[in-house]
Amino acid sequence: MTSILPSTPEPAPLVACTISRDVQEFDLLIEDMEAILGEAWGDLGFDEATHFFSQEDGEHLEFVALAIDEDDEANVDHLSSIIAAAKARKIKVVLIAHDVTPSALHHLLRQGADEFVPYPLPEGELAAAVERMRSVPAPQVSTRTDENGVKLSNDGDGVIIAVQGMAGGCGASTFATNLAWELATVTKDKPPRVCIIDLGLQFGAVSTYLDVPRREAVLELLTDIESMDEDSFGQALVTFEDRLQVFTSPADLPPLDIVGQTEIQTLLDTAAQHFDFVVVDMPPSLVQWSETVLYAAQVYFGIIELDMRSAQNTFRLKRALQSEDLPFDKIRFVLNRAPKFTDLQGKSRLKRMQESLDISVDLHMPDGGRAVAESGDHGQPLALQQPKNPLRKEIAKLAQSLYEVGRSDAEAA
Repeated sequence: MTSILPSTPEPAPLVACTISRDVQEFDLLIEDMEAILGEAWGDLGFDEATHFFSQEDGEHLEFVALAIDEDDEANVDHLSSIIAAAKARKIKVVLIAHDVTPSALHHLLRQGADEFVPYPLPEGELAAAVERMRSVPAPQVSTRTDENGVKLSNDGDGVIIAVQGMAGGCGASTFATNLAWELATVTKDKPPRVCIIDLGLQFGAVSTYLDVPRREAVLELLTDIESMDEDSFGQALVTFEDRLQVFTSPADLPPLDIVGQTEIQTLLDTAAQHFDFVVVDMPPSLVQWSETVLYAAQVYFGIIELDMRSAQNTFRLKRALQSEDLPFDKIRFVLNRAPKFTDLQGKSRLKRMQESLDISVDLHMPDGGRAVAESGDHGQPLALQQPKNPLRKEIAKLAQSLYEVGRSDAEAA
C-alpha cells in the first residue's frame, strides 16, 4: 500500500554562516542575514569554524560573515587562520568590524577577506556586498594582455600607497609618479606589477608627467563602476614604457562627487587584485571618499614643504580627522625640498614645525631643482630624464625599501 502521508522535506543546505565570539552582539547582522537568506544560514564560534568547513554541512557554503569588535583584536592570528581556511575551500569572506583599529583591519583584509562592511551595518550594504561576491567568479591564477598591451593578473594582493599634498604645488604628483616608476623598475628579475591611479579627477597631472593619453573609458568606468569587470578596468588603463600601468584622470572635468566611497573601494580592490603595488595620487581637497582611501592604504604619504601653507593645512587636516576619530597618525609625512645638511636655520625651522604640529617628518626629499620641472614637461620620470638627480636617488631608495618590506610580508604569508 502506497503511503499518502506527506514526507518531511529535508532542510535546505546552509549557504552562509556568521562567525563571531557572540552573534547576539551583532543584532543588525542577524536581521540582515535573515532578510537575505531566510533560514539558509547558521552561526559559528571562532573555535568551531575551521572544523566546520571540512564537514559535510560546510560543503555548500558560499560565504561567511566574520563579525568582530575591539575585544577580538587580541586573537587576530586566529581570525587570520579562519580566513585562510575559508579561502582554501573557496568560501567567500565578508568582514564585519565594529571599533576595530585600522592596523588589525588591514591585516585581516590582506589575509584574503573579499568584502568589508562596518558595523553598525549601513542599510542594504550587506546585501550589496553579498551580491558583489556572488557576481565575481572564483579567483583563478591567469595572466592576459588586452588590445592596449595592459597585462592583468588575477592573483594579486597589492599594497596600496596613497600620496596627498598638504598644499598646492608641494610636489605630491611628482612624488607619486616617480615612486610608481621606481617601484615598477626596482629590479630586473621579475619586477613587481605596478599601477598608478590618478584620483585628482579634475586637474590630475599624472598623464602629463608620463605623457600618456587620457582615455574616454576612464569616465565611462567611473560613472558605472558597479558594472566594472576585468575587461573594462583593463581598457581604462594606459601602459607607460611597457612597465607601468596608468589609470589617468578623466579627459573632461567631472564633479568630485561623481564617485562615492563604495565606488572608490571597488576601484582600489580591483586594482589591488591585479597588481603588486597600487600608487594613488590623491586630490588636495578632502572629499567623501578620502576616508575610504585612508583606511584602504597600507602606506599613506602626506607631502609637505617647510612653509606656513603646509603647516596651517596640516594643522587643519589633523583637527578634522581627529574630530571624526579617523587615523591621522597613519599619515607618514614627507618633507619635499628639504633643507640641506649644512642649512642649520632650515633644520631649526623644521624642528619647530614638528613640535608645534606634534608630528614626525619621517622622510626628507632634497630639492631636485629645475630638472624636476623639465622632466615633467617632457613627460618622463626623473630616472629616464635625470637619473643622477638627488631627488630621484632618494625616491629610488624609498621604492627599494617598500619593495623589500612587501616581499618580506609576502614570504611570511
